[in-house]
Amino acid sequence: MAIIAAIDRPKIEEMARGLATVRDRGGRLFILGVGGSAGHASHAVNDFRKICGFEAYAPTDNVSELTARTNDEGWESVFAEWLKGSRLNAMDAVLVFSVGGGNREKNISVNLVRALELARKSGTGIYGVVGSADGFTAQAADVCVVIPPLNPQLITPHCEGLVAVIWHLLVSHPALKTAQTKWESMR
Repeated sequence: MAIIAAIDRPKIEEMARGLATVRDRGGRLFILGVGGSAGHASHAVNDFRKICGFEAYAPTDNVSELTARTNDEGWESVFAEWLKGSRLNAMDAVLVFSVGGGNREKNISVNLVRALELARKSGTGIYGVVGSADGFTAQAADVCVVIPPLNPQLITPHCEGLVAVIWHLLVSHPALKTAQTKWESMR
């Protein structure tokens, strides 16, 4: 329970309002993640599209393009090149789910770093839900919710578990939610 109490709730509110602004002006949402975070990105794309009426995409959902780009251009550039092909622009937003958030110097999730550098250059809004305030996402984001690493032995499971809670809070936020969800509509 301490980890939940330590999450910066005003950041979640700020993120919800920022994402709603992107959606309301006709921007798109690109959700990036690797490993478990890629699975979260796919699920979140569904929720943002269905519940929030937000045009949303995850590059990891297209395994053919992802692996072709990885093979031909390299893993480090796969997200940046995908975003270029999607004509990323200042109306859009990028949302990163990541335990570490990327670190070029340690050669960890450089694909996220390069995607966020492109986003910054494009004037795109950058948002993140991560498990490290020291990673590139937390440093580059307009708004970033950091899952506090209260137990060094459980950083990954705590972060990945709470990412799901936070994006569900976002899609249920009054600023973003446009459609009733099935089970709640039956009550």
